[in-house]
Amino acid sequence: MVLLIGSYPPDQWQSMLRFGQMMLDGLRAAGIDARLIRPPAVFGRFRVFGATAAKWFGYIDKFVLFQWSLRRNLAARPALVHICDHSDATHARAAAGFPLVITCHDLFAVRGALGENPEHKPGFTGRILQRWILRGLRRADLVACISSVTAQDVQRLVVRGNARPRVAVVPLGLNYPYRKLTPPQAHEHLGKIPDVDLSAPFVLHVGTNTPRKNRDGVLRIFARIQDKWNGRLVFVGERLNGELEALARELNISKRIVQIENAESELLEALYSAAVALLYPSRFEGFGWPVIEAHACGCPVVCSKAGSLPEVAGEAGLFHDVDDEQSFAEDLLRLTDAEEHARWSTRALENARRFSAARMISRYRELYRSVEPAR
Repeated sequence: MVLLIGSYPPDQWQSMLRFGQMMLDGLRAAGIDARLIRPPAVFGRFRVFGATAAKWFGYIDKFVLFQWSLRRNLAARPALVHICDHSDATHARAAAGFPLVITCHDLFAVRGALGENPEHKPGFTGRILQRWILRGLRRADLVACISSVTAQDVQRLVVRGNARPRVAVVPLGLNYPYRKLTPPQAHEHLGKIPDVDLSAPFVLHVGTNTPRKNRDGVLRIFARIQDKWNGRLVFVGERLNGELEALARELNISKRIVQIENAESELLEALYSAAVALLYPSRFEGFGWPVIEAHACGCPVVCSKAGSLPEVAGEAGLFHDVDDEQSFAEDLLRLTDAEEHARWSTRALENARRFSAARMISRYRELYRSVEPAR
């Protein structure tokens, strides 16, 4: 049996939750006995006392209550333990004595704790937590990295003289069978969104308000084309915070912004299929799932050269330095031309074929076999 350790739901890292479920579904579909466990949301459900209290309540759930469940599941003697998110490498010590695989999505926060990343400066407890995560990663037999960029960071910061852990690259697969919808199919879905009119053309951004997602850059880029194009800007994911809302007002684009929270995969598929482009000027990405989701729907992607994005978008990406906002704007205008859009849409579909869930699961099965005899 493979014991999968998943992310804590109240942390609301949707991509991490989806990855854990992908692993469970994929392994079971391949005939492998697998079980997914997550820290329970007991104290962490109480959000009325503010963000700081919620964080500490979450620590109780993860580092106290979950330990009982983890030990109970380890008592069943799984053949292998797989921690699905490196942020949960804090549980690695409990898995001592079992073959251990950890998936590392990026070391952005660890680098911040080590003083390497001026854009991410955690506080005292944050630095302690990231060092704990780093120690946990070093306990693994194998760290599976979702991109070569992440693997380079792991080799540099995690691997020590004994060459342990081993490091492998396993790109993510699509977490939903995204496909390109016809315009009538896409607009049928979009027409069901309450109080939102998406009959006009639009540019799409999928993500959160985390500074490295560069949503302020998205707003400024869109503002550069507002007088040359009559489309809209659609944000999917976390609603814009007060600072970003103020910037949108300052740029005089508030009335052209649409915000959609909690978009299910079917709606997201329609949005990608109908969009002129996905605008993705991130300052860092360990992978960039929205890029391959967009490509699978034939949606061109205009993105930065940061992190893993050139590796993931490949020859289908329109790349720019993250602060070259004028070039981003010019490419968005290029893609409003039907022929240009069709050309990049074809490239997008071709690139998406590289990222299948089945291929990802097959690679993990190979790695599991290589680790199991190690102890």
